[in-house]
Amino acid sequence: MSLYPGFGGWINLNIQQRPKAESGRHEDVESNSMSEKDTNLKPWYAEPGDNAATEPGDVRSKSLYAVDTKYFDLKEMRTQSKLWHAEKKKHPWYVPPAKFKVKTKNGICHMNIELTVGLIPPGAYEMLTNPRNITFFSADDVVDDDRRRQRLENKSTKVLKKDGPRQITDVSKVLRWKFLLFSGTIPIHLIIDENHQTLRAKYTKKKNTMTYMKVFEGRWKIEPLYVDSERLCNQREPKSREEYRRCSGGKGRIASTVRMELIFQPASLLNVPPVSWIIRGITIKATKTLIEDLRKFAINMYKM
Repeated sequence: MSLYPGFGGWINLNIQQRPKAESGRHEDVESNSMSEKDTNLKPWYAEPGDNAATEPGDVRSKSLYAVDTKYFDLKEMRTQSKLWHAEKKKHPWYVPPAKFKVKTKNGICHMNIELTVGLIPPGAYEMLTNPRNITFFSADDVVDDDRRRQRLENKSTKVLKKDGPRQITDVSKVLRWKFLLFSGTIPIHLIIDENHQTLRAKYTKKKNTMTYMKVFEGRWKIEPLYVDSERLCNQREPKSREEYRRCSGGKGRIASTVRMELIFQPASLLNVPPVSWIIRGITIKATKTLIEDLRKFAINMYKM
């Protein structure tokens, strides 16, 4: 049974350490230490109560968690889900638009994004990492053969290595884009280095893939936002979940602040005007659209 209505399995997230934008590229997360046997690890987690992990296969048929459940509190997830639904009319919470900062220097584009969603951090993380994408990116303006299609569709997901809360995953996706009078699809192949305990992740394009990009990498992190602290905690901002639980009497909702960074640079032959302008325009617009899809999904989820 889903903890959040509308979620096939439900919601979780991760990250390692977010670098300063000026620090340049981070190290390649595709570790050379990965052996052939690492790629045979089972990529899915069992549902609560199951005795064994689900075998690899068609991601659309899986009932799975994207994050290892030992690193979050299932009871808190259920409690928060009930609180959000119970308070949606009496104490509605406004979800602000996402914030974007875009800077291009020496042909390298930096995008910094801040998104707020009314989901507990593990739930927000699932939105970013669940390989099925469920219906997050389904949109009326993405049509193929007279059918409504996912804007961002998962093609394959494989866990390469797992060490405690850290997990390295090979992910292949297809992005359907629309820019001015043009539209098409873009293959995306990433190696994602996650931390299921800190809800942080960093990623880079897999070697010898995405040849249209010389650089394509980034990271995200998710932090709790105590949305009822002003109302229930005498306007004091809690410093921890435990403090928030005490001052709110266990009635305080927890939202999430998602901070993301994307760094990209078109391949050398494409990194000249006007082609570079078009590639940057498509990438920036597509990223903003995907973020807005997530924001709308989180808003509409509690209208059910």
